[in-house]
Amino acid sequence: MLYPPGLPAGDRLARYVAEFDTVELNASFYRWPPTSRFLSWRRRLPSGFAMSVKAARGLTHGRKLYGPEEWITRMGQGWHELGDRRAVVIAQLPPSMQRDDDRLAYFLSRIPDWMPTAVEFRHPSWDAEPVFELLARHRAAYCVMSGAGLPCRLRATSEIVYVRLHGPSHDSLYGGSYSDEDLGWWADRLIEWRESGHRVLAYFNNDGGGNAVRNARTLKEFVSARS
Repeated sequence: MLYPPGLPAGDRLARYVAEFDTVELNASFYRWPPTSRFLSWRRRLPSGFAMSVKAARGLTHGRKLYGPEEWITRMGQGWHELGDRRAVVIAQLPPSMQRDDDRLAYFLSRIPDWMPTAVEFRHPSWDAEPVFELLARHRAAYCVMSGAGLPCRLRATSEIVYVRLHGPSHDSLYGGSYSDEDLGWWADRLIEWRESGHRVLAYFNNDGGGNAVRNARTLKEFVSARS
């Protein structure tokens, strides 16, 4: 596990950044943090650390990207305060949301250039070449996924390659531990993307039993050893 038993909550951030140089904030999906919180993170995070932030569910699941201006303005206020600790805003669309190229294009057109965005599509109808081309035109990243029932497409549509590893199980998301063979395969893919000029960000979400931490450590070791 990452945090030793008895570690005070106030010391957890320091423990995390001592081992990893990026994080994906998931709590923002349920409740978007106040702008002052982002400023605090910028002050507390070390130079070179990159924070990705999950877009609010009010935008992705409530409005399903429709009329995004109010949410983009609100998120942008916090994102601006994060300064040079910014990585990517990840917009995870609900499994029920079917392909709508016009709505996606309008959403992406409203996002400012200084807010790099990745989109995770969970409905199979989005798995189409015109969608990848649309993302590329707006310099938005296609979220490469690994997880039960999710298409694993190795696509790079922007300078950034964004990878979310939701677990190796074919039956349920967010559980199980990736084998060393699996992680070695992913390490090779990350290296290939990086060597082709992309900035690569990879996050684990199989957090049951601490699998995400163990898998992240192993993947980091494999990438370092093979680079």
